[in-house]
Amino acid sequence: MSQQVNLISLNAIVPDEHYDTRLDQSIARLFPEYSRSKLKEWILEGSVTINAQVVLTPRLKLKGGEEIVISAEQAVQVFNEAQEITLNIVYEDDDILVINKPANFVVHPGAGNPSGTILNALLSHYPAIEKIPRAGIVHRLDKDTTGLMVVAKTLSAQTSLVNQLQERIMGREYEAVVLGNMIAGGTVEANIGRHQTKRTLMDVRESGKPAVTHYRVKHKYRAHTHLRLKLETGRTHQIRVHMTYINHPIVGDIHYGGRPRLPKNASEEFITMLRGFKRQALHAIKLSLSHPTTGKVMTWEVPIPSDFEALLVEMKKDLALHDMPQQW
Repeated sequence: MSQQVNLISLNAIVPDEHYDTRLDQSIARLFPEYSRSKLKEWILEGSVTINAQVVLTPRLKLKGGEEIVISAEQAVQVFNEAQEITLNIVYEDDDILVINKPANFVVHPGAGNPSGTILNALLSHYPAIEKIPRAGIVHRLDKDTTGLMVVAKTLSAQTSLVNQLQERIMGREYEAVVLGNMIAGGTVEANIGRHQTKRTLMDVRESGKPAVTHYRVKHKYRAHTHLRLKLETGRTHQIRVHMTYINHPIVGDIHYGGRPRLPKNASEEFITMLRGFKRQALHAIKLSLSHPTTGKVMTWEVPIPSDFEALLVEMKKDLALHDMPQQW
């Protein structure tokens, strides 16, 4: 069993019939799926706003018509069970396990994904990993991001890997396809924190944690750019947030990039490909670390998955169709 945190995001307009009703009583009627004690707790901790202003008084009388927003966290207990799920194991020894994660595969159990995760698969593959916090998982990839991630099989290995991440000496490189034409590589250095209103998403915020992403151009297409990226830090959704911040969101990223943007005069095949690419075109292609026991520097690299490769093929065809040379 482990504890997970669910992000709660609720909003409602206070009905006129709630005139002269206390705040805690009103939200109990508006959100009956949550206990009165929990709702009061959220008020007292500053997780409830009225017309965008934090309110800390449960007994505050309402007039009706106010906008109430609740942005809170709720701890839940998750019972993790071993499940026989195939893992694409790139490397394994007594200390670490390196996995090539496919798309549509969640790392940790949580709300909406109580099972069928990498953690469940690890408990089946190596039952002793249950003794390690979070089953040895020291960093994660988003559900629809593919590629390499490392797992610790011992406490000492976990300590070593966490230290390497914190000291920014673990090498993690990605490839992505982004919208628009990028002339040259560069670095995005912008703090990342929780989004003010969309609590399941992240955003560039001055009050956030430092985040640094380096990128270089691999290939230029007619309306897209193929990038190689390197993380200096490891914030949640970092690459996706940073690329959107510089106005080059990742292809297929509906949360940070919005609807697909279709190039002018594109072929039907290319349009179908772009509309049908239902995940962010982001792949963790390379991983480097110092082995927790031997200290030896180890590096792994895996090819981009077939759907990503098919996307690039269509982009090359689109270039040829408009008599434009591929650039890199």
